[in-house]
Amino acid sequence: MKRILETKKLQEFEVYLRNEERSAATIEKYMHDIRFFASFIYDAEISKQTVLDYKSKLGDIYAVASANSMIAALNCFLRFCGWQDLCVKQFKMQRNIYCSEEKELSRAEYIRLLEAANAKHNERLNLIIQTICGTGIRVSELQYITVEAVQHGEAIVNCKGKNRRIFIVPELKKKLLRYARKQGMCAGTVFVTRRGKPVSRHSIWKDMKALCEQANVPSSKVFPHNLRHLFARSFYSIEKDIAKLADSLGHASINTTRIYIVTTGAEHKRKMEHMRLII
Repeated sequence: MKRILETKKLQEFEVYLRNEERSAATIEKYMHDIRFFASFIYDAEISKQTVLDYKSKLGDIYAVASANSMIAALNCFLRFCGWQDLCVKQFKMQRNIYCSEEKELSRAEYIRLLEAANAKHNERLNLIIQTICGTGIRVSELQYITVEAVQHGEAIVNCKGKNRRIFIVPELKKKLLRYARKQGMCAGTVFVTRRGKPVSRHSIWKDMKALCEQANVPSSKVFPHNLRHLFARSFYSIEKDIAKLADSLGHASINTTRIYIVTTGAEHKRKMEHMRLII
């Protein structure tokens, strides 16, 4: 039987991902990646060579991390179809011991973003930034920050079929409850649009980018996920417990958490200088 990527298979795969309780963002990405693969092969039969050619193309046009994420999506689809023999290995990737200063958001830059949001009289954005950075939650998990959760001082986040507790520190609790009262909220998600729907990832990303010039922070550093990285580095600098940090971030693997606490080359250099081994 020929191995053809049919529309029906794509639809069944999407249903499978939902039944596996994958997050909406993951489903959207996987489906986008499989459609990209479909555009690469057109209506041709899928073979091992076809998949290898596709992998080669990804390596030419994407960074290794991006290419590997697309290969992971394709391998998942191939296994779903029962075509495990067509799966390919991801590109090998050497772990960096420190990250680029052009990508790491500093505490000072974070504060300037908050000040810029205040200057624009955008209290909601200011609190969204503080909530993500102060709790370490994903932007997609903001829906779990409800008035009831804030009153209780903790939120129960359900992600990828697992629950975890997110503590809301007293100072953030006070700010969020004051905001909720001003908005006339008694219950439900705190950060919503005028129509009462949770604020979208794209809207938050767009609003954060609009702060860059006034805050004098490079656009390359300003996106919601970088706030999680700042939370992780700040938490680890105090706690030094990577397992506890992994639990806080909702990571299944500590290897993922390690990426979050990588410091810049400048900080790495300072630590080497403090070793005082050159006499």
